Amino acid sequence: MPRPITLFTGQWADLPLADLAPLARQMGYDGLELACWGDHFDVQAALRDPTHLRRTRDLLEANNLSCVAISNHLVGQAVCDPIDERHQQIVPAHVWGDGDPEGVRQRAAQEMMDTARAAAAFGVKVVNGFTGSSVWHTLYAFPPTSQAYWDRGFEDFAARWRPIMDIFDAHDVNFGLEVHPTEIAFDIASAQRALEAISHSRFGLNYDPSHLAYQGVDYVKFLRDFADRIVHVHMKDVWWGHGNGDVGVFGGHTTFGDPRRYWDFRSVGRGDVRFEDILVALNDIGYRGPLSVEWEDARMDRVHGATESAAFLRRLDFEPAGGAFDAAFARTNPAPTGG
Repeated sequence: MPRPITLFTGQWADLPLADLAPLARQMGYDGLELACWGDHFDVQAALRDPTHLRRTRDLLEANNLSCVAISNHLVGQAVCDPIDERHQQIVPAHVWGDGDPEGVRQRAAQEMMDTARAAAAFGVKVVNGFTGSSVWHTLYAFPPTSQAYWDRGFEDFAARWRPIMDIFDAHDVNFGLEVHPTEIAFDIASAQRALEAISHSRFGLNYDPSHLAYQGVDYVKFLRDFADRIVHVHMKDVWWGHGNGDVGVFGGHTTFGDPRRYWDFRSVGRGDVRFEDILVALNDIGYRGPLSVEWEDARMDRVHGATESAAFLRRLDFEPAGGAFDAAFARTNPAPTGG
């Protein structure tokens, strides 16, 4: 069978899961990638009350939906970040606490460990998310930034995330970092550096071409370079080169949908990402997990967009070959001889 088409619920967290589940089925999805915010997947409730997970699973099953991954991007962001008032808006109150930056980072790390425990209790083997980064703000290397400075950032990341990954390992769960600007890994070079720094079998990658493409990163090469580390796949589209020249790749402090922007996220199939090439590469590397739509398009109604995204991927996806296409040309028996 082709890969299941799932919907990442992060951008739908304003809807109760009881409302989103039937809507997702109506829009054409096979399952949900549940976000750990809104009421979609409550990590602490899952650990306190086993019936919470049973109710969640029953709700999904009642709507013929599966769930093979959950995501805790918002808390993961706070593990390595320099903390400021923006983080208070995205992390749970018990993680924010008194707002002391190091305390927030430590509590975020504990919450990610609890996310692994909750995922295991739910029967899910993949948790996706962000890591944050202590050195993202040095992206543009001025004042002059040495490699030793960046090395310390990767060392900080590894020191904070290795204990988290040990808990993931203890519960047979993989973590998928969504390679993304503001994270410790945001392109091929930084992803390789992050993997070398942490050197942990449970630390994998959640692939999302949209965050690579507008930077000019070869997003198909990314799949082939990290074939053994791809634990989950997001399908999100983006276009670039469409602004009026006022704004570059760094965004110009504009909001999504501003017509001056050089790049913007689009509904799947309406941007510049070559999804056919991605699906060929996914087959080549043996990825059989879900294609999870992370729907973002500032110019479009989300129900319309998510519906067309599911239909687009269902038309495009295909089974890998069962054998060489030219095998039928070979003779199975020796050619007859004699007169």
